[in-house]
Amino acid sequence: MDEQSVPDTAPDTSVTPKAVGTPGAQGAGERRLHPLTPLRRAWAPLAGVVFLLRQDWAREWLSGLDRGWLVAGGILVLLASAAYGVQSWRCTYYALTDSELRIRTGLFFRRTAHIRLERLQAVEIAEPLLARVAGVAKLKMDVIGTEDKDELAYVGKREARALRAELLALAAGFTPESAQEAGEAPVRELARVAPKRLAAAVLLDGSVASTLVGVALTGVAAVWALDSIWAVVAAVAGGLGLIWAATGGRYMGEYGWTVGESPDGLRLDHGLLDRKHETVPPGRVQTVRLVRPLAWRLAGRDWVRIELDVAGSDNSLLIPVAGPGTAQRVVSCILPGTDLEQVRNGLRPVPRRARWRAPARWRGFGYAAQDEVFAAATGLLTRKLSLVPHAKVQSVRCQQGPWQRALGLMSVAVDTGANTTVRARLRAADEALDIAVEQAERSRTGRWKARPDRWMSDAPVA
Repeated sequence: MDEQSVPDTAPDTSVTPKAVGTPGAQGAGERRLHPLTPLRRAWAPLAGVVFLLRQDWAREWLSGLDRGWLVAGGILVLLASAAYGVQSWRCTYYALTDSELRIRTGLFFRRTAHIRLERLQAVEIAEPLLARVAGVAKLKMDVIGTEDKDELAYVGKREARALRAELLALAAGFTPESAQEAGEAPVRELARVAPKRLAAAVLLDGSVASTLVGVALTGVAAVWALDSIWAVVAAVAGGLGLIWAATGGRYMGEYGWTVGESPDGLRLDHGLLDRKHETVPPGRVQTVRLVRPLAWRLAGRDWVRIELDVAGSDNSLLIPVAGPGTAQRVVSCILPGTDLEQVRNGLRPVPRRARWRAPARWRGFGYAAQDEVFAAATGLLTRKLSLVPHAKVQSVRCQQGPWQRALGLMSVAVDTGANTTVRARLRAADEALDIAVEQAERSRTGRWKARPDRWMSDAPVA
């Protein structure tokens, strides 16, 4: 784990606190968050009060008090919440050294997070609606080996962008002096999703149709099985919420989606109300997946959704909808030399006897090995084409169950560093063994030619 809790008396070679262990004592080189941060943290005590008010014994006790005591109690709760927010903010600092980002937090229990820059996977700037109005932003960091993101919430917008640029430069190997001078890397726009195309893609997605059918069936079942009209209303309201999440909520989250190319990685900007600015380092992408839902194909739309698997990161979407030219342009930045049309045309189908193992899905399976990637196709309704760079393959396995053994079939599983597996399913047994041997050799030689995992590979190393 790259994150650990240490006592405040631990030796510090880069940032020396002035009054270790004393709440509110700021060390040399440490910086506080934005002064508006206490407003966010003051909600914790209020949430506890709301929880108590939901208890029957608390409501009975409060019903016996007169209005004056209730008003005084409410004022006291607000003051206590404000005091907690301010004091918690005073006890939170962060410091950036040439090797790590340190975040010191805790009002009652002190905690120091050490984020090693060489383990930094991605940096994201999030701007919720209220934060945008207030001119602040949240900085989130993905670190290899950790499940949860560390974050700095909140800092000023300018400070967030400057800090992200410095973090990326230091992670790339810049010296501390040159990292501060480098500033934010320039961005060249690669693709922008038009609002009309995004709306059509969302409405034509198969998940929307399945949600509508599920909600309709739930409503009918609720009317038939429930006697209470309010129970029916609650069931229908829940279904409407699911429909909104699949349509309006998704549209607002993916609105204005822009992909840009920068020396520190691919920049993803999106969001209508809550804006997000993400950075994906191409050298650390383990798998690229092109998805074509059935409804898009039936509507005659040659669109794809491009998804990613990045080790240690929850980044999963590169672009929500793209045409063939845009898809090729974006994928080429991550997998140089990969021709998507050539990969599709080079997919080899499975033997006809595979229909006895997968009667409906066997036609959707395919496999290809290009100079740069291992490619596997799956899916009959929603078609998926997974591309794994040879250099990112961690292991290769052949899998064969009893039914496959009887049919002379075998599947080849390729494991990546993102804890994901891509399978070339239902190949002829002798072909599968050859694929495994050849892929092991491609992976070994591919690591020699692989691009560096670091951002800005031409950066001067400290």
